[in-house]
Amino acid sequence: MSRRLVLASASPRRLALLAQIGIVPDAVIAPEIDETPRKGEPPRALALRLARAKAAAPLPTPTPSFLLAADTIVAAGTRIIGKTADPDEARRALTLLSGRRHRVITAVILAAPDGRTAARICETTVAFARLDRAQLDSYLATNEWQGKAGAYAIQGKAAAFIRHISGSHSNVVGLPLFETAQLLRGFGWRIP
Repeated sequence: MSRRLVLASASPRRLALLAQIGIVPDAVIAPEIDETPRKGEPPRALALRLARAKAAAPLPTPTPSFLLAADTIVAAGTRIIGKTADPDEARRALTLLSGRRHRVITAVILAAPDGRTAARICETTVAFARLDRAQLDSYLATNEWQGKAGAYAIQGKAAAFIRHISGSHSNVVGLPLFETAQLLRGFGWRIP
């Protein structure tokens, strides 16, 4: 059976997290999918739908390969906070998260060359400190918020805002490693 792995994500964080557990994908693709939530779609359902859409992307080579896809959603209650497009949108997102708890939900899908698939969903609760205007201005000036669900990077300067997390730290970074390793092991991978 093929042991080629394709990562359906352009996220450098996901590549780094996989490398942390000794997994280096043979190829990376960046599927173009519409990430717009459907009306009334719950955050968990959205994460799973988007990960499945990425897993259905065509492979760059006809060689049989496993395909690993994931999607991360940040939710304050039922409100979904996606990747912010500009500093004003990032400010609104961070203001919403300030002083409260939110959830980071990642759906991970592994598709085998024989058509079998398996999925895991990981949810982590993150408690943010209350942010004042100077903290917001300083953080926004770093541009670290760009391309990040929820407009922050826990592995960067925003770590200073995190009072508490309950659950997987790697999930908040972008890929829950325990759940990902479980999926790979379930399909016969040996994780170093």
